Amino acid sequence: MANEILTVDGLKAYYQMNYYGVQREVRAVDDITMSIKRNEVYGIAGESSSGKTSFIKVLAAAMRPPFRVVAGSVKYDFKGHPIDVATASDKQIEAVRWKHLSYIMQGSMSVLNPVRRIGKTFEDFAAKPLGLSGDAFKQRVIGHLDRLKLSPDVLRAYPHELSGGMRQRVTIGLATVCHPEFIIADEPTTALDVVVQKEVLSLIRDIQKEMGASVVFVTHDMSVHANVADRVGIIYAGRLVEEGPTREMFFAPKHPYTAHLVASLPRIGDTAQRPALEGRPPSLASPPAGCRFHPRCPLAVDKCKTEVPPMETVGKDHRTACWRWKDVEPLVAPHASHGVMV
Repeated sequence: MANEILTVDGLKAYYQMNYYGVQREVRAVDDITMSIKRNEVYGIAGESSSGKTSFIKVLAAAMRPPFRVVAGSVKYDFKGHPIDVATASDKQIEAVRWKHLSYIMQGSMSVLNPVRRIGKTFEDFAAKPLGLSGDAFKQRVIGHLDRLKLSPDVLRAYPHELSGGMRQRVTIGLATVCHPEFIIADEPTTALDVVVQKEVLSLIRDIQKEMGASVVFVTHDMSVHANVADRVGIIYAGRLVEEGPTREMFFAPKHPYTAHLVASLPRIGDTAQRPALEGRPPSLASPPAGCRFHPRCPLAVDKCKTEVPPMETVGKDHRTACWRWKDVEPLVAPHASHGVMV
């Protein structure tokens, strides 16, 4: 559809290893089908080791062996540059990277060279995609830094001379200076205090609106999704188990895993202990048969242990993969406050 900038169809991406004649396969992304609209902020949530980071590596065309796509497609409809990054060549990916497809990585020091000034890092990232050099390039960068409320003096600084919040703003600046159509943000508020987190989230949302870009926002913190995402997708054990409008996901979840994620959030004035989810995520090297959540699910029946539930449409833009979605009760009342806006 013309309104969709990204369409993922039947994506399977595995870590495939062969050491001393022993073959091992980790099914980090296993049969995900979804799409993202233009100008939309799409949140991805799930526990650690659920496959979130592996999934966005594929979206960002940042796969390295032994991680590889074994089936499916990841098609972007960039203006003038449609591309399937699951099968594209390095040259094709280079043509869209930063200019059309950008990535805000987790942890600013993973991006910034500690012995290179910020201005030189901007040249490394953006000079070639923008096709600018000299004063023209410098003025473009200074104008963009102003949008991020950063002084031009930042360009002469080394990363260690900046605060954590300023480094994260610089990282956002590197990812957005070329005005890309699609931005992937991988837990950009990790290790920041709550005040700086709020500033960074507001900054990403403002930049997204100004540029009209689509954003995939990855974090395990559901309260962050409540504040920034238009829709939220929940990944469990390498599979997308539910996606829908943010408010629906919080107040009318249709998968028991989503219900427990929402119920784990603290509520203002409520000192009761949050409900815990028993067990732990399964190994993606040997996932359970049927629904992968069934060993931890309070609603599981025999069918859940043997048959994989299909993604069903349960409302407008709302899908879930659960045999018993009609029996899922929201664990939080619609009037309850999480200290977040949804």
